[in-house]
Amino acid sequence: MNKSFRVVLEVSVKQCAFLAVALLAGGLLVKGWLAFAQSHEMGSNVKHETAVSLAVPAAKPLAASPAADQSADSVLDGFRHVEVASVADAMEQITGRKIYMSHRMHSIFTTKFAGYALTMLLKKQENKLGSAGMKEELDAIDEGAPNSVYVATVEDGADIAGMGGLMGTAMAARDFAGAVIDGGVRDTAYLRKIGFPVYSLGEVPSTSVNHYVFGGANVPITCDGVPVKPHDMIVADSDGVVVVPQDMETQVLAVAQKMDFAEHSMYPLIEQHKSVQAAVKIFGRI
Repeated sequence: MNKSFRVVLEVSVKQCAFLAVALLAGGLLVKGWLAFAQSHEMGSNVKHETAVSLAVPAAKPLAASPAADQSADSVLDGFRHVEVASVADAMEQITGRKIYMSHRMHSIFTTKFAGYALTMLLKKQENKLGSAGMKEELDAIDEGAPNSVYVATVEDGADIAGMGGLMGTAMAARDFAGAVIDGGVRDTAYLRKIGFPVYSLGEVPSTSVNHYVFGGANVPITCDGVPVKPHDMIVADSDGVVVVPQDMETQVLAVAQKMDFAEHSMYPLIEQHKSVQAAVKIFGRI
C-alpha cells in the first residue's frame, strides 16, 4: 500500500473516531440538559405548590397571640430576676402606698420566685366533714396552671397549717412557683426535701381539717394585710413578699429594673471611694 495513502487512511479513521465520540458526547450532553430542565421545572412547580399550600394555613386566625404570650413570659422572667426590695420601692413610688407583706411572713428556706396569684380563702368553722370539706380547695390546686403562686388566707390561722406536704407535692408537680400562706405551714422537712418554697407566719403541727371550711377560690383576699386579686404578680425573695396588681406589672417592672441597675452600679463606686455619699452624688439616690 502506498505510504501516503496509508497516512491519509489512518488520519481519516482517527477523524471518524473523534467525530463519533464527539457526537456521542453531544447527544449525552443534550439528553442531560433536557433532563435537568425537566427536573428543574418540576422542582419549581413543587416549590410553588408547597408555598401555596403553606400559605393557606397561615391565613387562618390564630387561637392565641404568640406576641402576647412572649410579652407575658418576658414580664414574668423580669420579675424573677429583679430584687423584691426594688419592686417594693417601685410600687411605693408609683402608687404612693406600701404594698408588701410584713416581717411576719417568712420562707421555710432561702428562695426567690415570681408567679401569678391563685387565691384561696379558708373560713374558721368547726365541722365534721373531714377531707370532703376541702374538696373545692383541692380542686383549685389540681386545676392550677404552671407558674401559679398559691396565696391563702386562713382566718385567725397563725397557729393553723394552711397547707402541708401533700398539697405542696401537688403544687410542685404542677409547676407552681411557690406558696404564700397567711397562716401556718407544716411538713416543712418534706417541703424542703422536694424544694418547694412556702412563705407563712410560722411552722406549726396543726391541721385545718374539721376546723375550717372553704371560703372561695380565685377571689379577692387580704393576705397579711395586703390586697391580692387572682392573677396578680407575686414576687418573693429573702427580703419578703410584694404583690403587684395585674394592670401595673409592666410599669412596675420597668421602674424596679432601673432601680436595680442603679443600685448595683453604686456598689463598686462605694468600695472605690469608701463613701456612700460619693455614689449618691453620682446617682442621686440611696
